[in-house]
Amino acid sequence: MSAGGGTKAIVAALVANLSIAVAKFVAAAVTGSSSMLAEGIHSVADSGNQALLLLGGKRALRERDKKHPFGYGRERYFYAFVVAVVLFAIGALFSLYEGWHKLSSDEGLRDPWWAVGVLVFAIIAESFSFRTAIKESNAVRGTQSWWAFVRHSKSPELPVILLEDLGALFGLVFALFGVSMSMVTGDPVWDAIGTLMIGVLLAIISIILAIETKSLLLGESAAPDVEAQIAAALESSSEVNRIIHMRTLHLGPEELLVAAKIAVEHNDTAAEIARGIDEAEQRIREAVPMARVIYLEPDLDRSSANAG
Repeated sequence: MSAGGGTKAIVAALVANLSIAVAKFVAAAVTGSSSMLAEGIHSVADSGNQALLLLGGKRALRERDKKHPFGYGRERYFYAFVVAVVLFAIGALFSLYEGWHKLSSDEGLRDPWWAVGVLVFAIIAESFSFRTAIKESNAVRGTQSWWAFVRHSKSPELPVILLEDLGALFGLVFALFGVSMSMVTGDPVWDAIGTLMIGVLLAIISIILAIETKSLLLGESAAPDVEAQIAAALESSSEVNRIIHMRTLHLGPEELLVAAKIAVEHNDTAAEIARGIDEAEQRIREAVPMARVIYLEPDLDRSSANAG
């Protein structure tokens, strides 16, 4: 996986979530807290998601073959979409169910200070993981806002990790709120409310991830500035009069397909057109290295012919 895939951020999140999950389950068993149990399931789901992202990054590196002539780059989009589904199915639905179930239970918390200690530890660990994700994202997001980065990034891993870590931190705060209020009031309903808050939070994050990764999976064009660079490279070629139309498609985060119909002079020879297309392809690859697959179709420049 490339640096843009945020492998360091994924590994940091995976290590943090595995250690936190164990602590949460121990605290849930000792205290009987539903919000701690929900947070434990949340961490397990996150750990599985990070493993899926690493698997997708590895499988995307396979060479193209006869069955997949454009390669496997979009596997990263598929696994990111699976992450969104897993986060919703396991994290959100379980938390909502557990919270609803706890509302009808009168069982109070046992040794709640265990839960408080684990939650404080988890918040510290998740903060380090979130800091790594922010640092990795800053290296590639440029001047974009965070929301624009999540919405428009062609590399799915960093937005997924960012939202997961942000959701994990908020979820821990919600769990700490539920446990603390139950300790203060002696009413276990607050623990259930904290669990329901975690479920709603995870549902919102998973829906955002599903919408964004579905768009990538279906196929997105290059960013406007990248398309402008491609157009400029094409139009600077000697044999290209103008671009009749152009389409771009991401075959993966760092691999772009470019297809364009270009206008040439009506009296150009086949050799001149072929040489011009080779020159245009070279200029495109120099301007935008991720443009790996390029198809240029020459056509008569009917506008200039009609004007004459």
